[in-house]
Amino acid sequence: MYKLIAEDMDGTILNEKKEISKRCRENISKLKEMGKKIVLATGRPLRGIIPYIEMLDLLDDDNYVVTYNGALVQNTKGDKILYDKPLSLDSYKELYEVSKQLGVNIHALTESSVLTPKNNPYTGIESSINKIPVVEGPVEDVDTSTKIVKVMLIDDPKKLDSIIPLIPQWVKDKYSILRSAPIFLEFLDKSVNKGAGVSIIAKELGIKAEEVISVGDAGNDIAMIQYAGLGVAMANATEDVKAVADYITLSNEEDGVAHVIEKFML
Repeated sequence: MYKLIAEDMDGTILNEKKEISKRCRENISKLKEMGKKIVLATGRPLRGIIPYIEMLDLLDDDNYVVTYNGALVQNTKGDKILYDKPLSLDSYKELYEVSKQLGVNIHALTESSVLTPKNNPYTGIESSINKIPVVEGPVEDVDTSTKIVKVMLIDDPKKLDSIIPLIPQWVKDKYSILRSAPIFLEFLDKSVNKGAGVSIIAKELGIKAEEVISVGDAGNDIAMIQYAGLGVAMANATEDVKAVADYITLSNEEDGVAHVIEKFML
C-alpha cells in the first residue's frame, strides 16, 4: 500500500550519535529493491546530508530530498530543482529588528554559509551540523546579491519558549514559523513546509498522498505528518507532533524508523 516514506533526520532516522543504524540501512536497501521511495526531509541544506545520502545509496537522478524544511526541493544530486522558495535580504533585516526587540540571537542560512551579526554557541552548532562556515558581520553589510534561504531565531530553549508568544502578529501572518529543535525557531516563506515539499516529490513520482508515510519528531514535521496517508510520530517526539500522528513508533534510540518500515512497508 505504501510506496514512499519521508523521514526527518535529527531525532528521527538519526540516533543521538547522529548515526543511521545498520538495521535501518538494511531495511531501506530492501525498500529500494522493491521499487519504493525514501525521502529525507530536513531543515538542513543538501551539503549537510550528503554523507547520509551516500550511505543509503540514494545519490542519483531519481531520488529526491526536502531541504531547508521545504524551501528547496531537489534531486539528491542537486541538479534538478522541483521547488525553490527562498526568503529575501529584507526578510533577514526585518527579522533582525524583531530579534533585537525580543532579546534573542539570530542567524540566516544561505546555500553555502550561515550569517550572523553576533557569533554565539547556537550558530556554532548550526555550522557544525551542516558543515558550513559562519560569516559574522552586520546585517546591513550583507551583499544585496546574497540568497537568504531561511532565517532562524536561536537561543536557550527556555528563552525561545518565553518569546514565542511575544512574536508580533504581522510576523506570524507573513512567515511560516517552525520549531525544528529546542534551540531553533525557523522563519521561511509562508508557503514553505515539509508537507508541501513531500507532496511535490510525490506528485513528481506519481504517488498519491495515501501511499505516503511521513515520520518525524518536532514541530517542523507536523505538516508532512498531516499530509501523509500514515503520519508517524517518534516516541521521543514533542506532544504537539504526537497529537496529529496516526501512529507513534519507538524512539530514535530504539530504531523507530526501522520499526515503521518493517510494520508497514516490507
